[in-house]
Amino acid sequence: MNKLIKGKIKKLKPSATIALNEKSKKLISEGKKIYKFGFGQSPFPVPQEIQKELSTNAHRKDYLPMQGLLQLRQAISSYLNKRNKVKFDFEDIVIGPGSKELMFLLNQIFNGDIILPAPSWVSYAPQADIGNNKVHWIETFSETNWFPTAEQLEKKIKKIGVKNILLILNSPNNPSGAICNNFKEIANVVKKNKIIVLSDEIYSELTFSKKIDSISNYCPENTIISSGLSKWCGAGGWRLGFFAIPKKLLEIKNAMKVIGSESFTSVSAPIQYAAVKAYTENLGKYIESSINILKCVGEYVYSNLKSNNVIITPPAGGFYLMPEFKNKHFKNSSEMCENILKETGVALLPGSDFGLSAKKMAARLSYTDFDGIRFLEKTYGSKNLDNETVKKYAPNIVDGVAKLKAWSDSI
Repeated sequence: MNKLIKGKIKKLKPSATIALNEKSKKLISEGKKIYKFGFGQSPFPVPQEIQKELSTNAHRKDYLPMQGLLQLRQAISSYLNKRNKVKFDFEDIVIGPGSKELMFLLNQIFNGDIILPAPSWVSYAPQADIGNNKVHWIETFSETNWFPTAEQLEKKIKKIGVKNILLILNSPNNPSGAICNNFKEIANVVKKNKIIVLSDEIYSELTFSKKIDSISNYCPENTIISSGLSKWCGAGGWRLGFFAIPKKLLEIKNAMKVIGSESFTSVSAPIQYAAVKAYTENLGKYIESSINILKCVGEYVYSNLKSNNVIITPPAGGFYLMPEFKNKHFKNSSEMCENILKETGVALLPGSDFGLSAKKMAARLSYTDFDGIRFLEKTYGSKNLDNETVKKYAPNIVDGVAKLKAWSDSI
């Protein structure tokens, strides 16, 4: 029998985050106490106003335009224009069934090479592989806030030597929880070398300083903005994302529309109508309350985990941290994380899943293992959150961090 599956597909593994989530569920079903620090999902409920809007529009059954509902594209462009210096109109917006799917389609149409900082989100590199786009990694370090320097980027571009290059940046970052503070310098290199940037801003509303910045403010003609509802609106399962594509990259937008029409056709109509409300309603109090909780929990994890044995960068946004463990007992970070799970019940993802060297004893920690509905309800609007609040409403975080700290001290 002929081989049914293409070679490059056979080499792929299931998404590391999804695989770990399924493994954690299995262990829990077997009666084991597992601290779910590996799967990154917003713990908070979708705002009531948006839930109500979805119910109101449940009767919507017709196919919508592939590029997306006009009212939604207008709402998103207005939302971006209030936040960023660069200006988009509704024709620049493409709606997709999650930003992940739009990134996947971009990799199918883009003819060039991809530059990824290490660490980067687990799906960027596999998507590039599927699209036959060669990936070039730039190793970053906690000392440079887990983002590449302008010098590193310039050197990598010269080494690649091809005409078409796409740089993917994600700030606030998954997996480190850091934000990029050298956008301007990176943008200068981008403009000089005429490369394209995909700015993944899915966590931007959860920036703890509330001072949201975007590389598009410094190289607007070269930057595609990617975002959606999943992180800041608690609506990961709704699967709604968007690309904002500058007019200079019209060729990419038109190709996205063609390939989108042959794949997902259009995003769920009720969800698009509900999403209009998400981008026009004043959800400031909900977002601020979410940020206050995440910042408080993140700082608790950081302050209680850092030690001579654990190097860790303070959280700046989103809901991740990337601790580096000082030990010589494991061959690689995967083996280390397996041992942590076995000995403590704490589920972490190894740094190697994010492009780091397997020998670097780093792991991604997601601090969302708490009842977000209860936590948000009991502290809504409050700014006076502290360690006692975390102990009261996030006991799994407290217990899991204590076990992880004890494990690191024993190595």
